[in-house]
Amino acid sequence: MKVAVWDTYVTRKDGKIMHFDILVDEQTVDADKVFEYGKSYLKTVLQDGQPLTSKECSFCHIDKAPAAVEEQILKNGFSIIEMENCY
Repeated sequence: MKVAVWDTYVTRKDGKIMHFDILVDEQTVDADKVFEYGKSYLKTVLQDGQPLTSKECSFCHIDKAPAAVEEQILKNGFSIIEMENCY
């Protein structure tokens, strides 16, 4: 499966910048849907309510997904790769 990678930088409640990628099926082109996936993830790391718009999140590139990421996307519609300050 090929996935669209959305590069995301959100200011945490403590002021630090968290960096993560939102991965979705390459056919997913609705940015608002991607933002909703990101907001869903933010709830899981106790950062719900933080802004997540085109200012914080933008399409980066298309890539080949490893099997584990593909499974997450098929199950949940998206996958997250945590990069910096996610906890």
